[in-house]
Amino acid sequence: MKSLVLERKDELSLRDFPIDKDEAVLGPRDVRIKLHTVGICGSDVHYYTHGRIGPFVVDAPMILGHEASGTVIETGSEVTTLKAGDRVCMEPGIPDPNSKATRLGMYNVDPAVRFWATPPIHGILRPTCVHPEAFTFKLPDNVSFAEAAMVEPLAVGVHAATKAKIKPGDIAVVLGAGPIGLVTALSALAGGCARVYVSDLAEKKLEIAESLSPAIVGVDAGKESLVDRIKADTDGWGCDVVFEATGSPKAAAQVFQPLAPGGCVVMIGGQSEPIAYDAGAAMIREARVENIFRYAHVFPRCVAMLSSGTIDVKPLITRTFDFDESVKAFEIAASAPAGDVKMQIELPQ
Repeated sequence: MKSLVLERKDELSLRDFPIDKDEAVLGPRDVRIKLHTVGICGSDVHYYTHGRIGPFVVDAPMILGHEASGTVIETGSEVTTLKAGDRVCMEPGIPDPNSKATRLGMYNVDPAVRFWATPPIHGILRPTCVHPEAFTFKLPDNVSFAEAAMVEPLAVGVHAATKAKIKPGDIAVVLGAGPIGLVTALSALAGGCARVYVSDLAEKKLEIAESLSPAIVGVDAGKESLVDRIKADTDGWGCDVVFEATGSPKAAAQVFQPLAPGGCVVMIGGQSEPIAYDAGAAMIREARVENIFRYAHVFPRCVAMLSSGTIDVKPLITRTFDFDESVKAFEIAASAPAGDVKMQIELPQ
């Protein structure tokens, strides 16, 4: 089927691509889905520009894409919760149901998880896919395909906010105003934060951040000291939670500076190299440090919050491309335009 294929580093093509028979066969508890909207994730772009992310190396042509929504067109014989015609979003990681991690409820850290567009598993920038019923979620009528394709990145933010154990009235800081940083800010507010500071160097992204809620305060890290701002606004005490969503070793090395005693740091951004962890700064604050890897058990919560209006992701969708423009879309995404947050691709229906 026609797919967006990463042939190798820096080379994309839109071409017919053979799908393995095992992947195309509909099992008794699977559904076949016609894809509608697929978001372009930073990891997709990183595979395109670098050919690898840590130990995951693209050594053969691979279909990109893992943030998706679509319509069920066929169901397996034992599927009971979905039917043809249902609009859905899909959790892209399929764990081994018999692994210890899965049995303990931590299926996201199962070493055997098969995650779309993570080598050697193909993604879903293609017309159809087969997916387990258990990881496919029906959409309410008031949640669009575009919003539904945002559930996957939103799940990262909700998982991070959950791990932070936010209390009503907390003050949070989010380092990084990219897609993950902004959905984390929204998730922190939904979790009960009274105010969220978002720090970045991109003025346009900070404008978008502040437009999301009057409780979000943008801090231009190139013009203002984040630590000084937090200290001034909290009578010298500091913030309750810091979310590190930049993936920058320089930013990650400073996560404890704005943090209040007894506060929590949540590491979200993937680090390309070891970071300078200030154990002394953590110790004198009795800081709690959480690390997250993707998400677990949050997709239904995300769908429910989109439907209720608790979280609005529509302002984050800044550009949409037709499927035939997929290569162009990735070229633009790789240039990191300052005014864009999330770009999406719509497939023909």
